[in-house]
Amino acid sequence: MSDSANSSQPKPLTTVQWLICVIAAIGFLFDTYELLMLPLILRPALQELGGLRPGTPEFQNWASLLFYVPAFFGGICGLIGGYLTDRFGRRQVLVWSILIYALSACGAAFATSLPVLLVLRTTTFIGVCVEFVAAVAWLAELFPNSGQKEKVLGWTQAFGSLGGLLVSQAYESIAHNPDSLPAIYGDHAPWRYILISGVLPAIPLIVIRPFLPESASWAEKKAAGTLKRPSISELFAPELARTTIMATILMACCYGAAFGAIQQIPQIVPTLPELAGIPRPQQQPIIGGVQKMQEIGGLTGRILLAILALYVVRRGNLLRLFLAPGILVVPYVFFTLGQGHLDSFKIGVAVAGLLTVAQFSFWGNYLPRAFPVHLRGTGESFAANIGGRLIGTSAALVVTQMAKAMPMAQAAAIVGGTVYVIGFIASFFLPEPTAADDHE
Repeated sequence: MSDSANSSQPKPLTTVQWLICVIAAIGFLFDTYELLMLPLILRPALQELGGLRPGTPEFQNWASLLFYVPAFFGGICGLIGGYLTDRFGRRQVLVWSILIYALSACGAAFATSLPVLLVLRTTTFIGVCVEFVAAVAWLAELFPNSGQKEKVLGWTQAFGSLGGLLVSQAYESIAHNPDSLPAIYGDHAPWRYILISGVLPAIPLIVIRPFLPESASWAEKKAAGTLKRPSISELFAPELARTTIMATILMACCYGAAFGAIQQIPQIVPTLPELAGIPRPQQQPIIGGVQKMQEIGGLTGRILLAILALYVVRRGNLLRLFLAPGILVVPYVFFTLGQGHLDSFKIGVAVAGLLTVAQFSFWGNYLPRAFPVHLRGTGESFAANIGGRLIGTSAALVVTQMAKAMPMAQAAAIVGGTVYVIGFIASFFLPEPTAADDHE
């Protein structure tokens, strides 16, 4: 039975469905909160734990490791998690992933060396990668009505940008008055407080999620004995190969723009002429303020995507509404404004954030509709984790290495502009999704 057969009239949300939406929104918020704190804490953590000086080869090498190693292992484990989601159910995998990243986030705040921080950031990333795939599959299967599904996926994912906004605000607030908090290892380092704060949104997830129902679509097929065994090789069968390949390429571009440009903003801000000579502690609130502008732009982009998804029928056209302007905007923001005035750069990063972050919500809407129930977690995970986390995040490795030979802003402009061009071209080859069950 296809989605269209089930979706003639949307039914009002039940109390349980509302609760699931709220918990999913908190989960997306927490995912982004955890991932986007790294650009903010990177420089002070490297200076304190490793005694590394910004701009040196050692600093850039460790920055590369902290950006890419967690993403690499997160991508591998995320793919396994997607497979397990299809084998054992959405809810069970969600609960375990939350426990992994909650414990890791807390432990990272007490890291005593860079290798320990790297390991704990890696396990945090693993939990986030698995949680995202399971949560999207869970939500998509909750609503048979297509329009209702679009709204729920779009609006709950918008909370992902709220997570980025909150971590920027938290960093800015803590940097203003760190001495008001209990000391960690005899110091009041803001970066440690930011790391440990990531545990807070996980508390309601740990308490409530184990008691929420399993996906009805998955559970019914499992009970009836009609649920096929997931297989990665099936993603490359003739009817799914093009979807899998193009979604993987485009998600790599999406993550490449985020990690190769957007997430380098906290490293670019201190190089602006207006901040020359300002002591590092006094720069912290300024960096947090710029990052907050980027997150406001990202939240606006997610909301805009959620609205446009209801009116722009063809998914390729919807995606190109954000890719086409980004080809010009992203290089200009980083190459020109990233070496100019602070106020202009703030406005620029808000626009760049809008165009880039909106694409993450696009994929949360597209991927669940592109794969059948028994392959939904596996297919989503392959595109998001192999394409996005494994390949796309390597842009952070590329840009930090390029920064050894040129200003970080120029490197971010080159990398960001390149992936936008590739993404725009690839978008013309992305198949339009059909009802997922049509693949059965």
